[in-house]
Amino acid sequence: MYHEWLGRDDPQAPTLVLSSGLGGSARFWGPQLPVLTERYRVLVYDHNGSGRSPATLPEGYSIAAMAAELLALLDALDVQRCHFVGHALGGLVGLELALQRPALLRSQVLVNAWSRPNPHSARCFAVRKNLLNDSGPAAYVQAQALFLYPADWIAANSAQLAEDDAHALAHFPEPSNLLKRIAALQAFNVDARLAGITTPTLVIANRDDMLVPWQQSQHLAATLPRGRLYLLDYGGHASSVSDSATFNRVLLQHLADHPD
Repeated sequence: MYHEWLGRDDPQAPTLVLSSGLGGSARFWGPQLPVLTERYRVLVYDHNGSGRSPATLPEGYSIAAMAAELLALLDALDVQRCHFVGHALGGLVGLELALQRPALLRSQVLVNAWSRPNPHSARCFAVRKNLLNDSGPAAYVQAQALFLYPADWIAANSAQLAEDDAHALAHFPEPSNLLKRIAALQAFNVDARLAGITTPTLVIANRDDMLVPWQQSQHLAATLPRGRLYLLDYGGHASSVSDSATFNRVLLQHLADHPD
């Protein structure tokens, strides 16, 4: 998989692994990189079958398989301990990492993630699949901001969103891969196994997230033995972009609280 090392050029520096959501692109973390790379050795990557990681994903592709692919990459890079930060689908990958190889993780941050399916998100993903199947990638990309950001932020950032949409459409993944990734996140359910995850975990959620109800994060934090919820009032599903200053402050505080 395509990956980049950013930040401190010191193998002894604390390592962060950033995993994006459904889009799978390392580019998602742009608003975090300036503050993280000052202090940490940061690994970003494009998920298999998306962006600069071309692949044909198999039938029955799963979140567990995504975690296994990331573990293979980390092994190849000799990453033995790291902090993990995952947004949405990336957060599900983090939960699988904590189940498959708990000794790897110093801590994890799960952003607007979940441990089990819920009817509201299922409805949202059904709409997105219908847009892709019936209207094509351009319609899918055009609708994406509606699921990710607050309405006032969309209105105030139309020029940036136009650039983002053009980039997303120019680098749109193979539609069959995207549909398999959606199927994987819809099938994900580790609710019965949460009590066995002892990784220190910060769960960040947004009250105004219209894709994933914030109560899914509340449940995660309450069920994980070492989970803690930080609930933001504003930012939508992607507050790391729409309110990056607040998000970065919360993230940096968590990392400072867990130096090892």
